[in-house]
Parts: sequence; C-alpha cells; structure tokens
Amino acid sequence: MKDIPGLFGSMVFNDSVMRDRLPKDTYKAVKESVETSVPLSLETANVVANAMKDWAVEKGATHFTHWFQPMTGITAEKHDAFISPCGKDKVVMEFSGKALIQGEPDASSFPSGGLRATFEARGYTAWDPTSYAYIKEGVLCIPTAFCSYSGEALDKKTPLMRSMEALDKQAMRILRLFGDDKSRRVITTVGAEQEYFLIDKSAYDKRIDLINCGRTLLGSRPAKGQELEDHYFGAIKTRVSDYMSRLDEELWKLGIYAKTRHNEVAPAQHELAPVFTTTNIAVDHNQLVMEMMKKVAQQNGLVCLLHEKPFEGINGSGKHNNWAISTDRGKNLLEPGETPFENAQFLLFLTAVLKAVDEHQDLLRLSAASAGNDHRLGASEAPPAIVSVFLGDELTEVLDAVMDKKPYNGKLKKGLEIGVSVLPRFPKDSTDRNRTSPFAFTGNKFEFRMVGSAFSLSGPNIILNTIVAEALNEFADILEQKTDFKAALNELITATLIAHKRIVFNGNNYADEWVKESKKRGLPNLRSTPEALPCFVSPQNIALFEKHKVFSAAEIHARYEILSENYCKTLHIEALTMVDMVQKEVLPAVMAYQLEISGLLKNKLRIGGDLDCSLETETLRLISTLSAEAAAKLATLETAAEAAHTARGVKEQAFYYLEHVAAAMKDLRKTVDLLETKTARKYWPYPSYTNILFSVR
Repeated sequence: MKDIPGLFGSMVFNDSVMRDRLPKDTYKAVKESVETSVPLSLETANVVANAMKDWAVEKGATHFTHWFQPMTGITAEKHDAFISPCGKDKVVMEFSGKALIQGEPDASSFPSGGLRATFEARGYTAWDPTSYAYIKEGVLCIPTAFCSYSGEALDKKTPLMRSMEALDKQAMRILRLFGDDKSRRVITTVGAEQEYFLIDKSAYDKRIDLINCGRTLLGSRPAKGQELEDHYFGAIKTRVSDYMSRLDEELWKLGIYAKTRHNEVAPAQHELAPVFTTTNIAVDHNQLVMEMMKKVAQQNGLVCLLHEKPFEGINGSGKHNNWAISTDRGKNLLEPGETPFENAQFLLFLTAVLKAVDEHQDLLRLSAASAGNDHRLGASEAPPAIVSVFLGDELTEVLDAVMDKKPYNGKLKKGLEIGVSVLPRFPKDSTDRNRTSPFAFTGNKFEFRMVGSAFSLSGPNIILNTIVAEALNEFADILEQKTDFKAALNELITATLIAHKRIVFNGNNYADEWVKESKKRGLPNLRSTPEALPCFVSPQNIALFEKHKVFSAAEIHARYEILSENYCKTLHIEALTMVDMVQKEVLPAVMAYQLEISGLLKNKLRIGGDLDCSLETETLRLISTLSAEAAAKLATLETAAEAAHTARGVKEQAFYYLEHVAAAMKDLRKTVDLLETKTARKYWPYPSYTNILFSVR
C-alpha cells in the first residue's frame, strides 16, 4: 500500500520543510513576509535560497526556474543550472537570494497588447512567497509574478494578487464594523472542478483539426452519444482509472489537493476536483493540473483534450470556479453563523455579492469569453451567456421577507436568528443545486459555472474579487457614517436586495422563456466573445479597476487587445485548418468513392439486361451534388479568411471573424458532415466520432 501522506507534498518546499531546514529567525521572517506582504531582506533571502537549493539538489534537481503565467493563458519557464565556476575545471552548486527573489526573462516575445515593443526585451519576474516552490522533472520551480521594465503587469498573477488585496481591504472594513478586531486579513478561496476528455493517441494523430485546434472541425454525430446517460458517474474503465491514479500521484507530490474523480456526462469525458485553497495558490495549482493532465495522458498512450467543445453534438467541458471569502482565522464569511450578529454579517456579504454580480454582469461574462467557450455557453449543456444568480427557493423566500419587512413563515429544518429585530429567521444550508445557473450559491460558496475548461482561473477571480470589493467599499462608506449601526444595516440590506432582485433566477436557464424573461429584466445577453470584449474598456470599468489598483488603463487596453487578437487568431487557424482538411483530404476521398460508384455503374450498364442501376445512379447524383456544394462553400470560406486582415481595428476584425469566417465554417461543416454519412467508411480520411469517443477501452 502506498504511503499517500508521505507522498503528498514530497516535491514541495512547503511550510514543514522550511520549519525543518531554516533557522528559527529566518523561518519567522518568511512567515511574517507572507502574512504582512513585507519583502524579505536580501540577507534572509540568501539563507532561504541556500536551504531551498540544498533541498532541491537532494531531490535530484539540477536547475531552477522562475515559473510564471504570461498572457498566453499557459505557463512559462526558463531553466538555469545551479552550477557556478569554481577554480579551473570545477563547479559548485549555488543559488543566491537575489536569484530567488528576482529573475529577468526576455519579455519581447510574450503578448503585451502594446505595453512593450518587440525591441524592448527587458522583463522581470518576482517571487511569490505565498505559493510554495516545487520540483518538477528535475527543476526547482519558483512561482513568480511577471512585469515589464516600466512596471506594467505582463502576467495573470500580478493583477490577481492586487484584486485579492483590494477585497481584503474592503472586507476588513466591514468586519471591524461588526466588532471583529482579531482577524488580520480576508482571503478568497477557490476550488476548481476541471472537466476534460481522454481519447486514444492513435485516433488523435489522425485528426489534424485536433492537433491544430484542440477540437474537431468536421464530424457527423455518432449513432450513440450521451443519450442513454450511461457514462455520467459510471464505472471507470481500467485504462482511465490507471491514468487517474497516476495523475493523482503526480499532483499529490506537488501538494495539490486532488480529491474527487469521476466520469462526466459525455462519452470519454471526465472530471477532477480539488479541495479549496487560497485563490492565487488555487490558480497556480490549476495550471499545474492542466499541464500534468496532458503529460500523464501522453505517458499512457492517451491525449487529454481541454478545449471547451472538442466534439459537436455532445457536451463540452467547463471549469466550475467555486469561490468563497474567509478570514485568516478560518471563518467563512459566506457561511451562516452560529450567533445572531454573525448571521447579519453573513447576509450583508451575501447581499454584496448579489449587488456586485448585478452591476457588473458584463465583466463576469467577459471573464468567460473565448472562441472555444462560445461553442459551449447556451448550448443546453452549460449556462447561457446571460448572467444570473441561483439562491434556491427557500433562501429566495427569506430574502423576499427581508424586502417586504415581514416575518419569514417557511418551514425550516434548522433556522438561525438574523440578529436584527425586523429581519426573519434564516435557513442554514437550505439551497438545492442548479446545474443550469451560471452563478449559484451552494450553501457556503458561489459556483461560477460559465468558465471554460482551458481557461486560466486568474481572469474570473480577478473580476469576482474586484467587483465584490467595490460593493463592500460602498457598504463600508455608508455604514461607517451611521450612528445607529443596526438600523443602518437593516436599511442597507433591504434597499440593496430590492435594487438588485432582478439578478436572482432559480429556474431553468436553458429554457427559451428565460431568454425572454431576462430581456424584460434588462439583463444583457452577450452571446459571443466579440460582443463581450468591448465591456473591458468601457469608461466605468476602467475607473473601477483603477480605483482598486487592480489594473491601470494601459493594462486594461493591453488585455483587451490580446483577448481580441487571440479570438481572431484562433478562428483564422481553424479556418485554414478546415480549408486544408476539405481541400486536400475530404474532396479527394469523396471523388475516389464517386469513381468507384461510376465504375460499378458502367459495369452494370455494359452487362445490360434488367439490372437495376437506381441505387448507383441516385448515390452518385447525391454525392456529386454535395461535393459541388462543399467546393462552393470551401471557396467562400477561403475568400472570407483571406479578407479578414482588411478589417480595421481589433473590434472590427473580431466581428468580421464572427460574422463571416465562423459563419462560413459552420455552413461548410454542415455539408461535409452530411457527406461523411453518405461516403463509404473505407474512403473517409478521418476517424469518426464513434472511433474517437470510444477509442479508450
């Protein structure tokens, strides 16, 4: 039996390792730096770096790297050996405090959205001591932030940590009003449920669309998909189970709390869920989870697909961002409390989240926007592009009673006093689950379900932290000026709930009726990425981020440029890949099949007599018609892709790709997929959906 407790965190320079290897004063200084955000002195950093190096070398490491998250959506690393020259023909293993704290990777070739010119290469990485260093494949990886020579954030970690500080500042103001003088800080925590597909590598290697784009651009629906609902939570196949076990072990070595694993709804689809942890660490861990999913899959002759919609006609993959707010003493501020006054505190934080989500729906939608996720959102398998909040019927009834200033008369299994005389009793953990809701309260946390499976979690959590910080800031500004705190609290909660009740919806978000109802409520429906992205650079949103020092205006515009360009580049790559597939593989294959049918027809006609040629004639006619149709639509797609560069500005270009290129791809696919169903299997150049989805046996 494996020693899982001994395995867990064995490749991490964590608190236990630091306590054992660092002098007491150094260990204390590191802990104080983490808790107060005060930088370590160079002298202390030298001691830490030397201990870190000794530990890493003992574990087999030969190099170190500053591991960071540029705006590519993936991670980056540059490896440096520990060796330093020592006399003639000799080396020693060294690692300085300066090298630990700061690195200098080339910043010229990473996306910067205009923040850096190509010739301006200097960039800096800065150690994030709150996220432990770890060893991966013989390299000591040090989680870092990444910024330009002039100080602009060039990564996803820096603004995330700024947003955490912003929420901490405003939440602490609220806690002090409630008499909490013991908590030192407020943190957000995240648990990320990661969905993914596993397919056999042999099938993957035969699909250029999967290789280039991460999703199938062509493919008719299989005879059997997910209709029988026999895959969800079903028995896990041996080969998949072996993969999951090996993945768990690799993640546990890195101190990642991988806990739950199961089959998802679609065939070949699965999910991994970790235990909650501090947001910036959860984001780091999720990046490692995605990386390890792919590596372990390859080692097992599999391929892990993280695209939001790898296969048309079956469920795509999301990443459910479970988000909560806690104090440094472990108090979950979204958990109904055990005393009356704590209940009022909970209700205020709950109300702040409702206000934040309602006032900043555009930003939440933006945080889940990508070319891949556009295929998934609103497809009766994921939340729609309309943002709303699920609270559950009972909790909604309680809030209705608050707004009406009436006692709550519902039947509660367990109730708690709110603590303000006019407010009703409040149920604890009385919410159901709503899989169709984009933002659902689930007892002591909110589950943001719109996020795509390939996403970095930084973006959604930057938004969540910032908009809730703004709501708490407005609450604190009001309450700090009032002499009668309880009365002011009651008035604030009631007024806020009335003002933002439109955001609460407990029904079926997939239903067409909800689309109509949401329009009546004035909720925006930003169906596509080009519609959502401009929200980032609206004056009010720029002012919001600047106010809380999360982004500067320049950093926002840079990210808008990068997101828009990524959308356009993704569709351009997909269009060129589709053209290549149809032109060089599909049409030649179909013509070969036509040639066989033509030969058969000629032989029958030569024989003559009463032979029936209707099947060959009709098949040839149908395939010939569809081939001509596909060729015409192929030409339309080629023309659209070639003309895309003529659109001026990233906004116009994004809409061009949506309205012309994506539309032409969809139209061409419809015909080609029909051709697949009419062409003999031996001629079709690509593995079918059945071959791919059921390839892992």
